[in-house]
Parts: sequence; C-alpha cells; structure tokens
Amino acid sequence: MNKLIIRLLRFYQQRFPHQARCRYHPTCSQYALESFQKFNFFKAAGLSIYRIIRCNPLSKGGYDPVPLTKKEKQAKKDV
Repeated sequence: MNKLIIRLLRFYQQRFPHQARCRYHPTCSQYALESFQKFNFFKAAGLSIYRIIRCNPLSKGGYDPVPLTKKEKQAKKDV
C-alpha cells in the first residue's frame, strides 16, 4: 500500500509544483512522501493528515521534519 501512495505523491509533485506557496519546509507532499517511506501505512497516514490540518493561513509554518523512527532515535542515543 505504501508503494502505491508513494507513486501517487511523486506524480502529484511532478504535475503540480507548489514549492513557493507552502508554509512549511519540507512541503506537505514531501513530508507525506518521507512519512510513507519511513513508517507503516497507518502511522504515515496519521502524520500526513495531521500536517495537512496544521497547514493553514493561521499557522506560522517553518521547519517541521518527519519524526525519527525508533531505530534512528536509538542510533542517535548511542553516538
């Protein structure tokens, strides 16, 4: 399922470039793409939906990266 979503997101990014209008970095579509690459379907969908809800004219925007996986957090602690 994730592979299908990733393909759809890449198609969307190619057809509708919108880099200049997004309040967040990375853009919402890039955030969703990275989420689906790192997490299972349900967690990635939840993160993506939450991000889209926060992306509105009243938000400040800014840098908002995809959260680290448990393995990435552990590796960061070990260093």
